[in-house]
Formats: sequence, structure tokens, C-alpha cells
Amino acid sequence: MTSESPAAEHKAAPAAPPRPDLPARQLTGIIGALALAAFLMILNETVLSVALPSIMADLDVTASAGQWLTTGFLLTVSVVIPTTGFLLQRFTTRSLFIFALASFLTGTALAVFAPTFAVLLIARIIQAVGTAIVLPLLMTTTLTLVPLHKRGTIMGLNSIVISVGPAVGPTVSGAIVNALSWHWIFVLMIPLAVAILLLGIIFIKLPSQTRRLPVDVPSVILSALAFGFLVYAISSLEHASDNLLLVSASVVVGAGALVLFIRRQVRLARTGRELLNLAPFRNRNFRLSVVMIMIAMGTLLGTVMIVPIMLQTGRGLDTLTIGMMLLPGGLVQAAVGPVFGRVFDRFGPRPVLIPGAAMLALGQWLYVSVTPESPLWMFTVSHVVFSIGLAMLMTGLLSSALATVEPRLYGHGSAIFNTGQQLGGAIGTTIFVTVLSMLSASRLEDGTALADSLFAGAHTAFIIGALLATASLVLAPFIRIPRRA
Repeated sequence: MTSESPAAEHKAAPAAPPRPDLPARQLTGIIGALALAAFLMILNETVLSVALPSIMADLDVTASAGQWLTTGFLLTVSVVIPTTGFLLQRFTTRSLFIFALASFLTGTALAVFAPTFAVLLIARIIQAVGTAIVLPLLMTTTLTLVPLHKRGTIMGLNSIVISVGPAVGPTVSGAIVNALSWHWIFVLMIPLAVAILLLGIIFIKLPSQTRRLPVDVPSVILSALAFGFLVYAISSLEHASDNLLLVSASVVVGAGALVLFIRRQVRLARTGRELLNLAPFRNRNFRLSVVMIMIAMGTLLGTVMIVPIMLQTGRGLDTLTIGMMLLPGGLVQAAVGPVFGRVFDRFGPRPVLIPGAAMLALGQWLYVSVTPESPLWMFTVSHVVFSIGLAMLMTGLLSSALATVEPRLYGHGSAIFNTGQQLGGAIGTTIFVTVLSMLSASRLEDGTALADSLFAGAHTAFIIGALLATASLVLAPFIRIPRRA
């Protein structure tokens, strides 16, 4: 996989796919329904972060077990998304949308009445199936229906869905848990999901371009084994010394399954029967964009997972205060996302990605500097800076990743990109929580106060996030898109 020169990229730029001639009202309704569905489902990824201490107390589980409500959700999404390249060819947009919302509603209803942690985890997994389908469906539909010269702006709006949802999730859950209980987080989602489902049924009516394809069951199994065992191994690092054989075996099985999955997809692609076409990886833009989106989502979800634990358990702040502290970051992302989309449309990716990566790294380094005595505004400033960088990166990466991918591979490219995004979030969450738990437990055993122990663990976790974000700053200048007339 060699890097292409700008000239080569220019020649390789795919022609825009033929777009259905849709009325503006219907196009707005289609993108709007998909975007709202994706927003609700992405919001759902982190909506339990502030509520986690309450759930831990009610269901009698540890932080390491509790974080599986997010890690298990993201892991399921990472396992299901690779199949969406196949699903987008086999089923209509309308049928996939209805199935995704039905799955999400089923999981949400189950979560409302979950009597045990195991039932709540199963409910989250059912929700994740719907999320896994909606995310690539939104991206592929945008690429197919929106003209090239407007994609940056629309992707800027889509970036609000993907990045602002996780950012405002803690605020929403903080307000709900403070006034009611964590069960009401799911209760209030049900009418919203029903309204979005009805909106999609009304507007999502597109010409059917499906074709009958047999699903390759071995590929599905290999995908589940690869991502499942690798993420399990990472999540088990905290207790690796107690289960060294199990963790090592998980790494071996996961890595082996991933190698077999890749080889099988390459072989099946020759006959058009692949579950996931890996050809987009031949493009440098795409490879770098996937790496950077994994870093961005990993640092985002890791941060919004451990900050509430630090402030609620370490400093005794209530969930509403923590949620309001994180709210400005989410509002800033919503405000600047479309602006950066227009900048991308006019000037290309560099003016968006380079400063975005710099702001992301700066936000993480600011988090490194916080202490148990730091005023709350320092957390807010750190999160706002981090959120601006995230908004810029999301807008640029969403548009850049598929800019030089062949139109016939949009579905597969979207599936790969979203798999990387969700897998990065799962790994980032696991690393941040594991580092926090391991180091704080060690400090507590040495007699350190609870707040100091938690902040010491978080300090190291933020250093890891800052180093990763700094690495993305090194990669950003190498992403280019073909020159347009």
C-alpha cells in the first residue's frame, strides 16, 4: 500500500454516482430522519456515563464491570457494522431503517425494566444492533444523494450527530438522574425513537437497487471472533496478572481470526461475494482517516467516561453539576460543525484537520494538568478546547475518508470507517477506565486519599490520550483530496 501522489489522486478520483432526482423536501426529510436516528443512538452510547455510579450502586457492580455497558455496546456495534456493506446491497434503505429503529426500541424498552446488570447489558447490546446499521446508512445515503460541492456542509451537520451526541450525553443523563433515576433515561428515549421511526417511514422512499447476495457465514463468525476477543483482551488488562493465560489466549484468537477474516475478504472480493470489501484501504486518505477517527473517538469516549467518575466519586459533585460542566463543549461542537463543513468545501481538508488535531491534543494536555483542587471552570475550558478540535476533525475526516473511494464501494467504505470509529471508542474507553482503576487502586492500597488516588489514575490516562492526539497532529497534513474544477 503505497502513498499516492497528488497527481495520481487526481486521476483516481471516482466520478459521482448517479443520484435519484428527489424533491428538496424529500431529500431533507430522508437525511433529517437518518441524522436524528443516528443522533439519538450515538447519544445513547455515552448517556450512561454520568449515571454509571448510580447504576453501580443500584445493581452492585464495580467500575470495571459497569464500563461494559459502554464497551459492550461499542463492541457489538463494531461486530455488526462490517456486515452493513453487504446489508446495504441486499436490502433497501427503508427496510434497514425500520429494522434498526425497531431493534433500538426493543433494547430501550428492555432497559427500562432491567432488574439486573446482566439484563441491562443485554438491552444495550440489542440497542447497539440498530446503531450499527444506522451509522453507515447515514453516511452512504449522504454520499449517494448529496451533490459533491455540498458534501462538506452536510458532513459538517452529520459530524454534529457523531461527535455532539456523545458530548451532550453526560449532560442529559446528569439532569435526568439528578431529578429522577437512571431508568428514566431509557423511558424518555422511547417516544423520541417512535417519532423518528414515523418520520423515516414517511420520507424514506427511494428506488430499490438491491441485489440478492448470499451472506458469507464464516466471514460473520470470523469478524465477531476477531473484534470480540481483541476488545475483551484489552478490557481484561486490569486483571491480566490474575488471568494471564485467558488474556493471552484472547489476543491470539482475536488476532488470528482477524488475519483469516482479511484473507477471506480479499479472496471473496474476486467473485463479488465478500462480506466487507477492503479495497478502500489501498487509498492513503482513507487509511489515515480511519486511524485518526479511531484516535478521536477513543479520546472522546474515554474522557467522557472517566471525568464523571473523577468528579462524582472523587469530589462528591452531583450528576447535574457534572452534566452542566460538560454542556458547553457539546454546544460549541453543534455551533461550529457546519461552519467547518463550509470551510472544508471551499479550502479542502488541511485548514480543518491540522488545527483540529492541534486543538484535540491541547484539550487532552489541559486535562493532564487538572488536580483535585482545580476549580470546575478548568474542566470546562479543557472540554471546550477538546470539543472544538473534535468538531473540526469529525467534519474533515467524514468528508475526506471517502473522497477518493470508488462510488461502488461507498457502502463498504462507510462500514469500515464506522467500524474503526466504534472500535476506537471501545478501545479508548477500556484503556482510560482500566488505567484509572489500576492506578487508583494501587494508590489506595498505599494509603492515599480517594480523590488523590482517582486523579492520579486519571492523570496517567489523560497523558496516554494526549500522546495519541499529538500523533494525529503528525498525520493530519498528509490527508489530501483530489483537486476539483
